[in-house]
Amino acid sequence: MPKQYHFYGWENAAVPAVTDQYAGIRTPQDLYDALSKLWCADTCAPRMRSDWTRENKTLGQCSITAFLAQDIFGGEVCGILRPGGNYHCYNVVGDCIFDLTSEQFGDEALDYSDNPRQSRKIHFAKEEKRLRYEKLKADLQAFCKKQRPIQER
Repeated sequence: MPKQYHFYGWENAAVPAVTDQYAGIRTPQDLYDALSKLWCADTCAPRMRSDWTRENKTLGQCSITAFLAQDIFGGEVCGILRPGGNYHCYNVVGDCIFDLTSEQFGDEALDYSDNPRQSRKIHFAKEEKRLRYEKLKADLQAFCKKQRPIQER
């Protein structure tokens, strides 16, 4: 029986990686599996950090995760306007929509239709967010390097 995931769009997230920079990351499911080991309080948005736990590992990780997924799979990052004026980011690649961090909302149904594109320039204008993205990216690169079979090194 194939592994089941709980992030939005996992069943149809069959988009291939457009880069080989991350060995072993071929699908969004592969990326989710790797990031599940890497997401931490240090990569969580500061305003949510006190609520972050291993059980709710996707909390506060949306924008940095979505932009990292864009690096790997291409496409666009879009955002759902949330109460308080912040955007929850997710990925759109062709006809495929997936949200690797949707689990943080529990049973709340999010509307993934007709949401605005999100800009790296605007998101990463916040130094702390850019630094969290760079940390997650470096952690993923190190993880992938360790996971490669010896014959590939």
